[in-house]
Amino acid sequence: MAELGAHLTAASAGDDRPSIFEAVAQDSLMAAVKPALQHLVKVLAESNPGRYGFLWYWFDEVYVVLDFLLQQHCLARCSASFSENFYSLKRIPLGDCRHQPLATAGLPKRQHWKSLLLLVLVPYLKGKLEKLVSSLRDEDEYSIHPPSSAWKRFYRAFLAAYPFVNMTWEGWFLIQQLCYILGKAQHHSPLLRLAGVRLIRLTAEDIQALQKRSAAAPSSQALSIKARVQSAARKVLGGIALSLSTGLSVSVFFLQFLDWWYSSENQEAVKSLTALPTPPPPVHLDRGAASALLPKLKSVCPLCRKIRVNATALSTSGFVFCYRCIYSYVKAHQRCPVTGYATELQHLVKLYSPES
Repeated sequence: MAELGAHLTAASAGDDRPSIFEAVAQDSLMAAVKPALQHLVKVLAESNPGRYGFLWYWFDEVYVVLDFLLQQHCLARCSASFSENFYSLKRIPLGDCRHQPLATAGLPKRQHWKSLLLLVLVPYLKGKLEKLVSSLRDEDEYSIHPPSSAWKRFYRAFLAAYPFVNMTWEGWFLIQQLCYILGKAQHHSPLLRLAGVRLIRLTAEDIQALQKRSAAAPSSQALSIKARVQSAARKVLGGIALSLSTGLSVSVFFLQFLDWWYSSENQEAVKSLTALPTPPPPVHLDRGAASALLPKLKSVCPLCRKIRVNATALSTSGFVFCYRCIYSYVKAHQRCPVTGYATELQHLVKLYSPES
């Protein structure tokens, strides 16, 4: 512990090198923004599906385009991503650079595009992969047929290997952060190394240059039509990115509050505030006959008398069973086993817990 404290003190002694807390905090900023924006889009889509439904359906794609514009604007303007600039950091090329360029100078072209792709594309692909894994797991649990094709065997092998791949990915980041804390690395994230850059704090000269650039008026030189069109397009894209940057800077704490409010730890409080009364049982249910069939524990299937697996409800009666049990029963008898209501296979409804 004493050696770790000495390394932390030595690491924080440098004026330009950000602490691990600053580095991790700026990483978590954009991770908190996306879920909050996703919840806002969901509320809009539920209030008016015809007008805003496409935003919810294509949310990942719309978000990655807006993220691309925002990060491109920040990298070109201040040599940092949005979250890095929010914490007064900038990117410089790797190496022993005695003469550090100003933030307004931008990154070299190669490091600029590497940084942009890693900032935008990696989180997008990782999110898509997690959604694919979740959908494959649901499909694997929902299916009652054994794997009979090479494709099913492949995706089951993929599902079995994914936790180890994800653990390796997260372990890579953890080891890199430990090396950064101990002063053995110039960067806290492997993505920064792949981009060929490292993070440093903004200097007084950087802040003055950024302020001068913001206050500078655009020149009124005579331009060709092509140059004017390109300049107008750049101004439009820059205006969109600037509005996103300004809006996010103002509302970032509000978005973090929304993310905290709708996190899994606070779901009990949200449910207590928004809980609806429990609907009554079916009116034609014979309570005497049903009491002999229904188990005392609500988590037990009325058919197999075991803890429910892959909970499925009948829309005709509202009672919940194991999927395998109720599928076989309805297929054979075409009725609810508790109420006797006429039921078809299309009346089976898969239930999802809040965690899934």
